[in-house]
Amino acid sequence: MAVIQLPPTVLRLGHPLPVALRDASGHMLLPRGTVLADEAQRQQLIARGVFVSTDDSAQFRKAMASKVDSMLRSNALLGQIAQAVPDAADCGPAPVRVRLDDAITAWNGLMLRTSTVLREPPATDFSARVPRLGAEALDLIDRDADAALLTLIHGKTSELHQYSVTHALLAATVCELAARQLGWATGRRASLRCAALTMNLAMTAVQDVLALQDGPVTPRQRDVIDEHGLRAAQQMAELGVDDELWLQAVEHHHASQPGPLGQLPPGMQLARMIQRADIFAARLSPRKMRQAMSASAAAQAAYLDEHRQADNAGAAIVKALGIYPPGSYVRLASNEIGIVIRRGRRANEPVVASIVSKTGAPLGEPSIRDVRHPQHEIIGAVAPHEVRVRLNLERLLRL
Repeated sequence: MAVIQLPPTVLRLGHPLPVALRDASGHMLLPRGTVLADEAQRQQLIARGVFVSTDDSAQFRKAMASKVDSMLRSNALLGQIAQAVPDAADCGPAPVRVRLDDAITAWNGLMLRTSTVLREPPATDFSARVPRLGAEALDLIDRDADAALLTLIHGKTSELHQYSVTHALLAATVCELAARQLGWATGRRASLRCAALTMNLAMTAVQDVLALQDGPVTPRQRDVIDEHGLRAAQQMAELGVDDELWLQAVEHHHASQPGPLGQLPPGMQLARMIQRADIFAARLSPRKMRQAMSASAAAQAAYLDEHRQADNAGAAIVKALGIYPPGSYVRLASNEIGIVIRRGRRANEPVVASIVSKTGAPLGEPSIRDVRHPQHEIIGAVAPHEVRVRLNLERLLRL
């Protein structure tokens, strides 16, 4: 990707970024609209150099010219004009939803890059590469959160291979959407995404083996599982990670305690959110030794804490995803089986495409059903192993 370097004046504290920031190679650093966490982050970006794609640069120059012209006509001081920077809203409309096939391609590419980092953590720039992966995921979520959930949840429920990376990306996406429900700040959510991506860094290989393993967990595997939070935090500290929220969340994501989320220290709040997202993602995943749960059952597992009480973090997840999130299967009153393709205005009224007829035969083409109509209302969730259809997500584009 062709890029152009930006001046440091673009990086203003307390103001959404007017353009997406990239590194010299064109990789996403921060999406447009991000608010910088503090002066330290600003100085770190200035030191490494920030760039913009040529497409965004043209829009930025146009917005800058308009801003300067407006300030001149209002008789602003020359010093103020010299420091002018257009607002994010001045730089064109918000990113539009990507086509589903584009989203699938983008997420597949991100999975490959994430898998490389998790399997072979780089010794030199690990602490920079993980946030970049998190920023890429954020960009895709911002473009179309429903397509993100559809791609990740469908992949999680239908594929045993690449378990660790799909689990990490789904958990990070769930955490991001739930944290928005709670109003968490941008910088805090960035630490949360990084922690969700790397929570199982110390057991990546073991995690993939367990997904395909016919027998029970061995004593050695149990030791790795029990110690992986602490070991991952220690490993990342050695690799240069100095974000305490990130490290604490990873270390304690299996040791967080139930109770009001707001009463926990910040690091433990992140750990609790990751724990509930981890439970949700794990319940969706089939293994050789077990079948995947339906999405609504997985959501309930995340929602109820160790004492079978409503969990604050789990409740935020359910509010963010809905009772039937995109990528999950449902049974309709007509006895058809459908796949949820978008969240609806109400938690129990998502957009559903029917894929199996009431006689049990796969439909030649998926067909949208209005679940508000009594004939097509949702009467329950369906576990993935009950659906005998190999679904091509791209065909949903033709609806």
